[in-house]
Amino acid sequence: MVVAAYGFAACILAASGAIPARAAERLDPDTLIYQGAFRLPEGGERPRTFAYGGNAMAFRPEGDPGGGGDGYPGSLYITGHERIAYGELPDGDQVAEVSIPRPLRSRKLEALPRARFLQPFRDVAKGRFKAFAEIPTVGLHYLDIPETGPRLHVGWGQHYEPETPAATHGSFGPDLSRPDFHGEWFLAGRSFYSVNGYLFGIPKAWADANAQGRRLATGRYRDGGWSGMGPALFAYAPWLGKSAVPPPGAKLGSTPLLLYRSSNDTDGIEQAMTGYQHADDWSGGAWIANASGRSAVLFAGTKGVGARYWYGFVNPGGPERSCVYGPSVGRFTACRLANGKACPRAEMTECSGHDAARGWWSSRFEARFILYDPDDLARVARGEMKPWEPQPYAAIPIDSRLFLTPSPDVDQLVGRGVQRKYRTGGVAYDRARGILYVLEPFADEAAPVVHVWRIAEDE
Repeated sequence: MVVAAYGFAACILAASGAIPARAAERLDPDTLIYQGAFRLPEGGERPRTFAYGGNAMAFRPEGDPGGGGDGYPGSLYITGHERIAYGELPDGDQVAEVSIPRPLRSRKLEALPRARFLQPFRDVAKGRFKAFAEIPTVGLHYLDIPETGPRLHVGWGQHYEPETPAATHGSFGPDLSRPDFHGEWFLAGRSFYSVNGYLFGIPKAWADANAQGRRLATGRYRDGGWSGMGPALFAYAPWLGKSAVPPPGAKLGSTPLLLYRSSNDTDGIEQAMTGYQHADDWSGGAWIANASGRSAVLFAGTKGVGARYWYGFVNPGGPERSCVYGPSVGRFTACRLANGKACPRAEMTECSGHDAARGWWSSRFEARFILYDPDDLARVARGEMKPWEPQPYAAIPIDSRLFLTPSPDVDQLVGRGVQRKYRTGGVAYDRARGILYVLEPFADEAAPVVHVWRIAEDE
């Protein structure tokens, strides 16, 4: 496995052998071992289909009790076709539960095993989060603790914050036909753009020691850096003791774990993740560990790694050429070089012949896992480190494991070749067995494929 270290300090330590004591508790990135992939069940008409879905995924340990003989017990809850704004598809992002077949390492999609439905698509958020339909963002995590019993916790948002503030979090039961929805709730004092893109669990001992027992991690990365120039993360707990549920509209407390500076507060690239680009996309995360207790906070996403990045369009003349949206020039720095400096003035122009897919683009993207040291996040939680100071200690390129399937129906949306966006989707984690599940959107025509990694023991 090829691993890139972030920052000069990591390179110096690796060269000198002077590894700090706390770094010895970090998970070795070489212990993430790829197992293969599997396909999702074929669905019906939208929204009851996985096509254009995979926004969020959660693992249920006791799901599919009869299917554990293959070494992959449990089940996955996955969101289907996204909502579409302006009344076109208001009941999208429905949730289904599927089995987990033994993954297969193959470059042929048709050779992969296919999961089966355990529960069909249900509109568990019917009547909820009604303000969010324009490019939705969703996070899911399954948690069974005495305070709540088994619940799926959900964070929900969209590309732009609505004019009237709207709550972003809730929970529902594992029986999708009777979801017993709780919420909706706000995270008090937090930016809409920083809290509703992914959701995962925090180990109890760490949460008790560092985050007032808050067992859920929620966050988001919003392109352009509106959420902060890197992935954001907060610990929260939507319960008030055993069997006590916050009322709808409650403002929940949270503990910052990771929060870089927002581009809404500065036109510079500062207090940012190392190597940051506005075109980055972090789609999911997990708090992972091996049997020895070495751990990491992992984010999966599509990293801009090109020589320049810009707000605008793909240039039909080639990926190394920018194509800036004309009206943005003068409003903000709409094109930057990889080092964060502004592009030459001659590149701050809109090209001719481009398509309509406007957004942040890099001249090259790469699918990656990035790993953070949980001890750094503990220092943030205790106020000993600023929330923008932690940096990933490793990056793991994963493009070689993905299909990156060309699709005429979605190529304009996701880009082509080295400029393909949205290479990863939702992430789920089986903590008991150290198994990581990662969705690759648009791999199976317009549907996702599930890729699987296992965390091995130290060598």
